[in-house]
Amino acid sequence: MRCKFRAQRANPVIEHPSHLTPFASANIRILGIDPGLRVTGFGILDKSGQKLNYIASGCIKTSQGELAQRLKVILDGVSEVIAQYQPQQIAVEKVFVNTNPQSTLLLGEARGAAICAVVGKDLPLSEYTALQVKQAVAGNGHAKKEQVQEMVRRLLRLPGNPSPDAADALACAICHAHAGFGKLAVAGYRMKKGRLV
Repeated sequence: MRCKFRAQRANPVIEHPSHLTPFASANIRILGIDPGLRVTGFGILDKSGQKLNYIASGCIKTSQGELAQRLKVILDGVSEVIAQYQPQQIAVEKVFVNTNPQSTLLLGEARGAAICAVVGKDLPLSEYTALQVKQAVAGNGHAKKEQVQEMVRRLLRLPGNPSPDAADALACAICHAHAGFGKLAVAGYRMKKGRLV
């Protein structure tokens, strides 16, 4: 089964800065992943000091079929994104438990496939809850998808709203950039009613 993913790219001039290597000190490239069995969103940005620069975003889509093949599409798709954009930090949204246990299980399997692609490349991985991501981007842990899309557009100065899945992935990357690269606990942050305090 062929991997299907669509990326929305930034200006080619800043897409692959020649000075950016996995060991560059000035810029940190972050890949955010919003896992899903049907659609897995991804978003890439560069953090330079306090400035965030959009690089690319898109979706890895799986067709209907056997679960194992769909998970392979996610694994291959995330691996392809990593190979193409060479991120240095990865942020993944944690699975939430919903009323349908079967849906939660499938989402966990999709998330596992994405994480396997990351750890297979020996990249550092940080995980954030949906509440943490929404709080970091929209200032409200219970923000609606449309609010997250709009805030991602504003924060990254995009000409239009990204797709919902790509926006969630970019929001995860933004949360990671604002959270000190996964060191919320070390910095003394904790969650209280869906807010970082």
